[in-house]
Amino acid sequence: MTEPTPLPPLPIRTDRLVLRRFEAGDLAAYHAYQSLPETARFLPGEAKSYTQSMAMVGRYANFAFDKEGDWICLAIEAADAPGLLGEVVLKWLPGRGQAEIGWSLAPAARGKGIAAEAAGVMLKLGFEELGFHRIDAKLDALNTASAALCERLGMRLESTQVDKWHYKGRWATEVVYALLAEEWKSRQPV
Repeated sequence: MTEPTPLPPLPIRTDRLVLRRFEAGDLAAYHAYQSLPETARFLPGEAKSYTQSMAMVGRYANFAFDKEGDWICLAIEAADAPGLLGEVVLKWLPGRGQAEIGWSLAPAARGKGIAAEAAGVMLKLGFEELGFHRIDAKLDALNTASAALCERLGMRLESTQVDKWHYKGRWATEVVYALLAEEWKSRQPV
C-alpha cells in the first residue's frame, strides 16, 4: 500500500448497523459514555470531560485518510433507530500496509454483537477496499472482552508484552492480536 486508496462512500450499512461520520448531534451521546470510568478503564486517558468530548467529535467528524498516522473513525448506530452506540476506528500505521483497529461502545450497546459487526466491517474495509496487508489490535491484557472479540474476528494472539504501558498509576501488560490480508481472504465465502 504505497498510495492511499480513496474511502468508499459513507455511510456503510449492514443489516443491523450504520457506520457513518460523526456529526455535531452525536456530542451528548458520545460524552455520556466517554465520561464513564468504565469506558476509560482500558483507554490511555482518563474519562473525558465535555470539552475533550467536543474536540474528539469534531476531529472524528472531519477526519482525513490520506497518509500514515491518519484515522478513520466511524460512528456506530442501529439501522432501525438513530442514535450513537459507539465508535470503531482504523489507524494507518507507519510501515508499508499496516493498520490498527479499535472500538468503544456505550454500556447499553455492549454484549449484543455490535462491536463484532462494526469491527468486521472495518476489517473488510481495511483489507478489501484500502488494501492493507496487516491489521492489529493492541489491548490491555485485563481487557478480556476485547480479547474475546479479537478471537471471534479470527485475529490471532501475536504477543504478550509484560508491563508495556504505565498508565492510571499502574503497569499494564499489552497483548497484540493481528490478522493478515491472506488470512482474512481465506476466511471469506467464495
